[in-house]
Amino acid sequence: MSEKVVVVGGGLAGLSAAARLAHNGYQVTLLEKAPKLGGRAISIPLKGFNFNFGAHAIYARDKSILRKFESEMPLHVDWKDFTPSKAFYDMGTFTTPMPATLEGLYRTKVLDSQNKIRFAYEVFKTMTSIERGEDGVLIGDYLKNEPEQIRDLLLTVASSNFFTNEPEKIPSPLFFQYYKRLFSTNRAVSYIGGGWQAIVDSFAKIIEDNGGNIVTKEKVMEVQLEGKWIRTIVGKNDTYQADHFIFCIPPKELSNLFADSSYQNYFTEYQNFSPTQVVVYDIGLSERIASPYTYIYQKAHRVFITDISYYDETCVPKGGQLTQAIAYLNAEEIAEGKADEKVVLIESIYDKHFPGWREKLVAKRVSKKATVQEIKCIEDQRLMPVKFYGLPNAFFAGDWCQGEGQLSELSFTSAYDATSRIMKNSSLNQTHLA
Repeated sequence: MSEKVVVVGGGLAGLSAAARLAHNGYQVTLLEKAPKLGGRAISIPLKGFNFNFGAHAIYARDKSILRKFESEMPLHVDWKDFTPSKAFYDMGTFTTPMPATLEGLYRTKVLDSQNKIRFAYEVFKTMTSIERGEDGVLIGDYLKNEPEQIRDLLLTVASSNFFTNEPEKIPSPLFFQYYKRLFSTNRAVSYIGGGWQAIVDSFAKIIEDNGGNIVTKEKVMEVQLEGKWIRTIVGKNDTYQADHFIFCIPPKELSNLFADSSYQNYFTEYQNFSPTQVVVYDIGLSERIASPYTYIYQKAHRVFITDISYYDETCVPKGGQLTQAIAYLNAEEIAEGKADEKVVLIESIYDKHFPGWREKLVAKRVSKKATVQEIKCIEDQRLMPVKFYGLPNAFFAGDWCQGEGQLSELSFTSAYDATSRIMKNSSLNQTHLA
């Protein structure tokens, strides 16, 4: 008989984990408390437009774990590759190409000629692991002796990839680990045709086609243990037994779920960490506004706008345009209620680079405090392990868990890690459970 696995949480981590296991012959049950799958990675139809609930960029496409899922399963990702030549920095009084390629580096005005050579050398050192950072040293401090232009550009790049306006607080080893991977890729940024919904639907189909069971509107209320082994999960509507359990729910929910056990302290540290939060302002226009940019980053205020419909025409009605603006938030700005100011700022940037957008506006979606990653990778905040020694048949996945990359990549890589552990050690675990 095939082994049973219960996956708790129907976001990207839960869906990808459940799909991979179902495809490999496991009896999978996926539990999701919401009426709809996807978690924070959903697409919302509104007046003919499909708004993604947050950015759906995939970084380092050719090295992305999503490519592994794609190669192993009947998962089709409609990759839409970013065009670096249409990416610009808004420096306030002028715009200049983003140095994302050699051509961009040659043309950009954010570096003088001497520092362009120095920056290329910094990229080389990162790719060859000559530069690795130092444990206990934040990247802002690590780069303090670099020329001002180099330090400023590296922190600007980090700000946009880590979705933070506190890039100087990123641990230096994490910074160089991340950029070693990104600098060596052939496709630094890609989007997904059909948005998150296409990925969500594809994973759900794989689960169901392989006999898996998806249960929505099922909130998990209790975990029942025998010693250190999880035996049963109690939901609002039913109970579920399995050989293995994968929890794809945030640390706060895990702490509540294990509150009556000796394992609650496993999650205490992680539930107290702050998330990465942003202001998202998407607009759907009746017709396209001509622009030389598909990506414009307002450097002084750390706000970027992406013309999503340039890459994915499925998200708009014929002739329409959909753009997404994101402004970063830190803890102080959230506490001081700065989100409204960010909205006004975003509108002013729209006015500057997409003149006439207000007259063509059909639909918009504004989220003043959207979580894009459950644990922000700054200072001493650490990502949660995929596995704890004390819970042998429990695994964990999500963008708050250890893995490669940031944002959605953490969800996919932690899910892949968790499922690989189950598939590698199934017979051993089954012996212990017998």
